[in-house]
Amino acid sequence: MNRKDFLSAVVPLATFASAFTNPTSSSTTHGLKKIPPYLKKGDTIGICCPSGYISRDECQPAIKKMQEWGFNIRVGMTVGLRDFTFAGTDEERVKDLQQMMDDRSINAIMLGRGGYGAVRIIDKIDFTEFEKRPKWIIGFSDATVFHCHINHNYGIATLHSKMCNSFPDDFSKADQTQIDSIDSIRQCLVGEKMIYKRLPVVENRPGEGIGPLVGGNLSIIEQVTGSISNLQTEGKILFIEDVGEYLYKVDGMLWNLKRSKKLDRLKGFGKTIYQMVMEKVEKYHYPVCFDFPVGHVKENYALKCGVRHKLTVSKNETILKEL
Repeated sequence: MNRKDFLSAVVPLATFASAFTNPTSSSTTHGLKKIPPYLKKGDTIGICCPSGYISRDECQPAIKKMQEWGFNIRVGMTVGLRDFTFAGTDEERVKDLQQMMDDRSINAIMLGRGGYGAVRIIDKIDFTEFEKRPKWIIGFSDATVFHCHINHNYGIATLHSKMCNSFPDDFSKADQTQIDSIDSIRQCLVGEKMIYKRLPVVENRPGEGIGPLVGGNLSIIEQVTGSISNLQTEGKILFIEDVGEYLYKVDGMLWNLKRSKKLDRLKGFGKTIYQMVMEKVEKYHYPVCFDFPVGHVKENYALKCGVRHKLTVSKNETILKEL
């Protein structure tokens, strides 16, 4: 690739990694990770927008589908609220999220959409009540701020998955991949043990690893590195994803992972820009999995961050299994 192509190409990204940890005998923790209570019919999911703007109409397909699943829905004040590209001012977004986190009648919180804004308010959120009574925080992209912060500071599992803006307007016209990936949210929330299988990719590196699953959007992981929201990866399965980034920026973000020691103690990894990834992990021996269905794609399956999984990469298939 010449320098012009390297600087200008814009590509999608999806990466996986895994590591061994000591097993735990606790039924409520996985590697010292707390698992929020799973949902049952009649429980309530709150919708709020700590990042970008989304209208009530755009949330309606998600509201309707989650009601079909048997859940009650509580729509927060930031849905439909707008301040430039944000869903309200920083203060309004903090207030809405804080109320939902503290409200004991709300059992899970789905974010309306990503965009940008979570890093502006994360230090203003009081997690005292949330730590006592955890609930599932659901989202991806900019929601990676919450996945990283909660994992680092409280060891509570979160759900990396599609958000309200990812639900199709008409499910009868949605393809099966889209339907299945959205239903994986329901499966995770009600406590089903998840297992995902993928066809092999030539560039994969075989192996096996067990550990809590952590990760999210690569640019957000870089954004919080060195802060109190810093993602800790030692002894864990790491996944990364991104989209619409120039190749040179992806390369720089991957070097950040390596220089901040986030690749040192893993047992697996995966992404679509094969050479860039392999360059960073060549001295390690964990399995590497490319093109996993997570992130800014239709086939964005729900992943329980902080919960122990087993990643197996072989010449025949790749399997990610919740333990």
